[in-house]
Amino acid sequence: MNSAELIASFADFAREKNIDRPTMIKILEDVFRTMIRKKYGTDENFDVIINPDNGDLEMFRTREIVDDDSEDIWDYDKIPLADAKKIEKDFEVGEEVVEEVKLEDFGRRVVQTARQTLIQKVKDMEKELLYYRYKDQVGELLTVEVYQVLGREIICLDAQGNELSLPRDQQIPRDRFKKGDSTKAVIHKVEMNNGTPKITLSRTSPVFLERLFEQEIPEVTDGLIMVRRVVREPGERAKVAVESYDDRIDPVGACVGMKGSRIHTIVREMNNEKIDVINFTDNIELLIARALSPAKISRMSIHKDDKRVSAWLKPDQISLAIGKGGQNIKLAGKLVGMEIDVFRETEGPVDDDDVELNEFSDEIEQWVIDEFHRVGLDTAKSVIAMGKEDLVRRTELEEETIDEVLDILRQEFD
Repeated sequence: MNSAELIASFADFAREKNIDRPTMIKILEDVFRTMIRKKYGTDENFDVIINPDNGDLEMFRTREIVDDDSEDIWDYDKIPLADAKKIEKDFEVGEEVVEEVKLEDFGRRVVQTARQTLIQKVKDMEKELLYYRYKDQVGELLTVEVYQVLGREIICLDAQGNELSLPRDQQIPRDRFKKGDSTKAVIHKVEMNNGTPKITLSRTSPVFLERLFEQEIPEVTDGLIMVRRVVREPGERAKVAVESYDDRIDPVGACVGMKGSRIHTIVREMNNEKIDVINFTDNIELLIARALSPAKISRMSIHKDDKRVSAWLKPDQISLAIGKGGQNIKLAGKLVGMEIDVFRETEGPVDDDDVELNEFSDEIEQWVIDEFHRVGLDTAKSVIAMGKEDLVRRTELEEETIDEVLDILRQEFD
């Protein structure tokens, strides 16, 4: 293989990998200089000139002529006069000898090794470029094609055919993919493992929902509406706080769209995950009230030092505030950055015979009392009145624990 064939084959390969011309020349020069160092011990007195467009390669070795008896004749950049005269008879001491070095001088095996080295360098550079390109795009939304469905992850392809990973724990629980499907995800994490980039995607990240809002809601895209906070229980429910920078625009209405047309597009992409859009405000009480929607709070007490909120609601509002499996109250707490406790607001005359659950802390463990508080039960009679079946359904307590609590409370009134 001559120099033109070697450079041409490398240049074609590099162009396929989108390697630019200056980078291509640098790689070629590095490889040829490595060959020179192996053969001559140094490349300091060599010039390498490459034109990848037409496959031209020129390598020149420059040495200064010294007297045959000089102590410098063994220096890499010196040549004895006698050796110089073999090249050209008219040479004299002090002049420079410039010799052209041919690729063929290195031997066939070295040239083949150089070709493999060139290809490997391009592959390494391709991996490095891929890493840095995606590292700068963490949090960005991508549309990818499902290439292979594995047990613990899905391998996806981007527009350039690069492989990306969508792990099982970053998929929405109801996601079902097959080869060839198109889906959206955000770039979640970019790592370099043993020289190979690992790009991880996510569909469960709150950022994923935020990017969908930016893509589907024109006012968000244009910056007229800002997504302030996003919290999710992937596949189940999400709460999104939005704020308008234009008083004429209703941020919630703009995001939901006419008859829900805009939000439905996002809901479909997220496999019917329920999305509550609320109007953001710096008024913490108002934000808490909106976060607990659709429930209506009668009154609340905010303990900023403990980052806890006590909210009192009418009996028919408690289940709305808590939501299915406690999702609504959990997401509301995440949205406002506080733990929310809901309590049943007493209607009508106060029952003087009733007893606060906290009064039973000697007999009932505090975490059990806290679980009753979570579902709006703060007195002994409210727990008894709900009954075992509803307590099992609404709390996360075992039947045995509920039986023990009911026995303790009933003994109080017996």
